[in-house]
Amino acid sequence: MGATFIFCADPLRPRRPDEHYADEAAAVRDLGHPVALIDHDALTAGRTAAAVARVPEGAGPAWYRGWMLTAGQYAALSEALAARGVSLSTAPEDYRRAHELPGWYPAFAPVTPPAVWLPTPPGTPPAAPRLATAATTLGGGPAIVKDYVKSRKDRWDEACFVPDLADPHRLAAVVARFVELQDASLTGGVVIRAFEDFRTTDGEARLWWIDGDPALLTAHPDSPALRPRPDPAFVALVRPLVAALGCRFVTTDLARRADGAWRVVEVGDGQVSDLPKGVAAGRLVHPLATALPPRAV
Repeated sequence: MGATFIFCADPLRPRRPDEHYADEAAAVRDLGHPVALIDHDALTAGRTAAAVARVPEGAGPAWYRGWMLTAGQYAALSEALAARGVSLSTAPEDYRRAHELPGWYPAFAPVTPPAVWLPTPPGTPPAAPRLATAATTLGGGPAIVKDYVKSRKDRWDEACFVPDLADPHRLAAVVARFVELQDASLTGGVVIRAFEDFRTTDGEARLWWIDGDPALLTAHPDSPALRPRPDPAFVALVRPLVAALGCRFVTTDLARRADGAWRVVEVGDGQVSDLPKGVAAGRLVHPLATALPPRAV
């Protein structure tokens, strides 16, 4: 039978996959693999038993393809599924490592903008002196602010971009506004990353990796009409870094700097990475379906 694919259910029609993942679910069924559905709202509300109630017991190894989860929510999902005899292909500790910047950054430091992070709870920005001290490790210049997973690029000037890290008051103001906007959704803490000037007219390339091998190259979902092709030599450089990360299914978002150098902009867990519009679902589903079975329960 092969691996089961777990998708989020449509909130209004819980016996069907969420419309966003309907094409992937159809492609899975066309390949002869079983599809199971979870209630994402119940999961994020902490009702894990209810969330997995429709997943058949004893379904065995499984891939998850669904909406983004915090590391804690993913761990709860993994535990609830294991109780039903279902093993996710990505262990909770691997999900956190690929999903949150402090987990993946050490492996990719040579090819991604320099970063420093400060753990902090939601609603509490780090003190200005602490921020200023952390910023000195980046050597000054412009930077962006984010948490372990997301930024506020939609509020670029007030909650994302810092023109010069040598200005501690501006840095503290941007961080405070970012933390305020993130509110309870702040993940992990505050990250300060050196700003690098990327060619925005080129867009980003999303490279999908399965078991350390490049499986699919797509556009970034935010700019599906732009399809840059990374330098093969750079992909070869990234490959051992993905292997060093040690996670089964990840994505790397790649972009070219103004000076022509290719860089890794972000890394993500492939289970919650979005497939851009216009890409046939089978191109992603097929390599997942033919990968070696995930770990046993």
